[in-house]
Amino acid sequence: MPRFIWCLPFFLFIYLSGSIYAQRTGTIRTVVIDAGHGGHDPGALGYKAREKNINLAIALKLGKLIRTSMPEVRVIFTRDKDTFVELFRRAAIANESKADLFISIHCNANKNHTLRGAETYVMGLHRSQANLNIAKLENASILLESDYQSTYHGFDPNSDESYIIFSMNQNLNLDKSTDFAAEIQEQMVERVGMNNRGVRQAGFLVLYKTTMPSVLVETGYISNQEEEKFLMSEKGQDFIAAAIYRAFKGIAGSDILAEKPAGFGPPAAKPSGEVSYRVQIAAETRDIGTDAPKFSRFPEVKMYLHGGMYKYTVGDETDLTSGLHLLAEVKAKGIKDAFIVIFRNGERITQSEADKLIRK
Repeated sequence: MPRFIWCLPFFLFIYLSGSIYAQRTGTIRTVVIDAGHGGHDPGALGYKAREKNINLAIALKLGKLIRTSMPEVRVIFTRDKDTFVELFRRAAIANESKADLFISIHCNANKNHTLRGAETYVMGLHRSQANLNIAKLENASILLESDYQSTYHGFDPNSDESYIIFSMNQNLNLDKSTDFAAEIQEQMVERVGMNNRGVRQAGFLVLYKTTMPSVLVETGYISNQEEEKFLMSEKGQDFIAAAIYRAFKGIAGSDILAEKPAGFGPPAAKPSGEVSYRVQIAAETRDIGTDAPKFSRFPEVKMYLHGGMYKYTVGDETDLTSGLHLLAEVKAKGIKDAFIVIFRNGERITQSEADKLIRK
């Protein structure tokens, strides 16, 4: 059995305990901004550009915008110059600082030089070969680290099998990360004019070890000559940093990231049938239908739109206790990343909103 498999219980404990802390802190007090690659790791190579330089420029501009306009927010950089920082250390910086949000800045590249646009990733099991290939490209940075086999417990960034582990880490922070990612994409399209390549899931090591909502922004393709020029320009970097800042500001004081994980605290009484607890079993970038073969084990699957994604649920329980029982049944059927979502009159609400209703 690979070493990284039997190490899962320990890492899962660390992940869960840290996530509960981060999600209960309320509005954002600390954000960690990660400029991907650096030092002897150039990242993707364009016609003229090195990814590491663009990432750092945008990260520093984003941090400056937050510090200037929101001085109450503590901004921490994983690197503020051209230095190499191991992937595990980037996540450790966020965890040790008890950050409420982690933003990793990158550029994309592809053999197809016509590809262009921005896409934002959240931690998850890859949904397509293309997503997996991008994750492998970014994760390959660990090959430049000394003794990476021990540090990452046998993880091989080029092995498809190694990515199975990532499906276990989607639970607590996936929705919150997806909400923020959707805000970033909206700003990148509306404010910068980038082609919208959507919110995606993939197994990025730098996101895997973080214990708070986290996103990885692929700001554009340096393999596209025209887009590379924009990414290298002061104007382009200013526009992109401003777009991510607007998305950050939009959620910084909201309860998108402050929502308590479902099931935290004692079960509450039923609030006159107004609130229902469902179990989310999937999230897709397109509507695959409630009768998709992957849902054949579940009766009465429902779909709702949220954060720019199609999300599928089962159940419609009137109290949290029943919802938790249903969650256990769903996980026993193999959907290990299932979690509870709360609705009122058919509309999804946050846990805090449900609590207010229950107390009335």
